[in-house]
Amino acid sequence: MTSQLKVFKPSGILDGTQADSFREEIVSLVKANTEIILIDFSDVTFMDSVGLGALVMCLKTVRSSGTKLFLCSINEQIKILFELTSMDRVFEIFSSQEELEKKINQ
Repeated sequence: MTSQLKVFKPSGILDGTQADSFREEIVSLVKANTEIILIDFSDVTFMDSVGLGALVMCLKTVRSSGTKLFLCSINEQIKILFELTSMDRVFEIFSSQEELEKKINQ
């Protein structure tokens, strides 16, 4: 694994109560000059529109700094939310952390 890949693994429900801490975590990774951020959703059980908004804000922050952001291990509910909002076209989503690492190390 590349040393510039940092994995952030939120858990539980990603909604208004967690949105601020979620954003702060991503901002701190960007400030640490991380090249690639992977958000592993395997422990997230549910995400609402506020959580999705926080994710979009994170993407803007990440892109403006030249960092790359990827997602992996999203569940069916999050997948449907992404498809309904067309966010599945905005975010690059991998089935697992290993799948991303294979792509990076090619």
